[in-house]
Amino acid sequence: MADALWHERALALNIDGRAFINGERAWSRTEQQFDKHSPIDGRKLAAVARCGAPDVDAAVQSARAAFEDGRWSGMPPAKRKRVLIRFADLIQQNTAELALLETLDMGKPIKYSQSVDVGSAANCIRWYGEAVDKVYDEIAPTASSSLALITREPVGVVGAIIPWNYPMIMAAWKIAPALAAGNSVVLKPSEKAPLTSLRLAELALQAGIPAGVFSVLPGYGNEAGSALALHMDVDCIAFTGSTRVGKQIMQMAGQSNLKRAWTELGGKSANIVCADCPDLDAAVAAAVGSIYFNQGESCNAPSRLFVEESVKDAFIEKALAMVPRYQPGDPLDEATVMGAIVDEVQMKTVLGYIEAGKHGGARLLAGGAQERAQSGGYYVAPTLFDQVDSGMKIAQEEIFGPVLSVLSFSDVQDAVKQANATPYGLQAAVWSADMSKAIQVARALRAGTVHVNQYDGDDITVPFGGYKQSGNGRDKSLHAFDKYTELKTTWIQIG
Repeated sequence: MADALWHERALALNIDGRAFINGERAWSRTEQQFDKHSPIDGRKLAAVARCGAPDVDAAVQSARAAFEDGRWSGMPPAKRKRVLIRFADLIQQNTAELALLETLDMGKPIKYSQSVDVGSAANCIRWYGEAVDKVYDEIAPTASSSLALITREPVGVVGAIIPWNYPMIMAAWKIAPALAAGNSVVLKPSEKAPLTSLRLAELALQAGIPAGVFSVLPGYGNEAGSALALHMDVDCIAFTGSTRVGKQIMQMAGQSNLKRAWTELGGKSANIVCADCPDLDAAVAAAVGSIYFNQGESCNAPSRLFVEESVKDAFIEKALAMVPRYQPGDPLDEATVMGAIVDEVQMKTVLGYIEAGKHGGARLLAGGAQERAQSGGYYVAPTLFDQVDSGMKIAQEEIFGPVLSVLSFSDVQDAVKQANATPYGLQAAVWSADMSKAIQVARALRAGTVHVNQYDGDDITVPFGGYKQSGNGRDKSLHAFDKYTELKTTWIQIG
């Protein structure tokens, strides 16, 4: 679809910013709203319900009622499977609308909203739908006089709080396994990008997920998010976002009813390129493409690039030749590969880190400034720093923007030590033709995912999560069911 047609469709969109509670659209019981503007050009997209504690109470009450009466939790797994697959089909049937909402809402290129985000969300929901009637319970190896059954049961009411960088995908990662297991879900999307989550709720109802089972409450974290995390009738809270807020979520879980709390938090991923890298061009393409994808607004972005000294100059020369390809453009143009930063606050945060890098002694080789200011939107040029030290602010803190920091090393063990010297442990990578060395490095890196001779290799079959202050628990794969189910032992005396 040509970019002119995307602009026409954007102007014709009728966006509903009301919350979705108990199967119906509704304004907040607080009677408050907030205006959602697009980071593309600053245009107002919609007035959105600013939900608070009364809305959380209503959504949780309806979720509890639905769970207790078994309209979803008591449905046979094979039937839940059919509903979830129908839900996934509806997402794909509405690809253009959902992709447009995603791009307008948070600024990513329409090219990727279509090809990555919508398809990934649908695939996630379909995968868990297909999996749910294939997960077996267990019988323990007890004495012949006893029969011990180990069964999985849904935890109950799940509160899910998601970020703004991949709204559809993050929603799917939370709601798909939780719903597949038979739970009721109350979803709180980020106020910076709530629109696709609200549309997903309508499609879920259309697919056959009963009213009350899945509600969506837009609003601010310190209002709706806190109320959900503190609610005494929420059994589990699942959060993706910053480490700072993740700590608050876990404290709130403890302050309230000791609900189980699962957090997928920040990252400062290290990408280690050894001199014996089997394909330097591929390593350069992966390093540059991965840091600038989604405007650098990815928790797993390889923002720290460690390059062995003997190949560093060649690597940087190749990287600098690629950087212009990622110059930000109109997100509604299908040729654009890097779009807008989600809002002015985040743009200023990114620019602040760039200034910190300059003042800290790093050498700016590319970018470093705001772009397309005349558009009314928020854009930052793809930025590359050399001569970065591990102690610098830009090497320690998550920037969440298109900023790549290059560090050098002569001893791979020193590179591993530096790579591990942050509070985070989400992802990492190593490039080496020596597979023994690569495996040793992968084992030494303290990260939930380690890539070898590639970056971003991934699908729904493998778990996603981190070590240290990158969080706990895992999204994706069958392991996600561990977050949303209880294990019950039933001991039967038969002798």
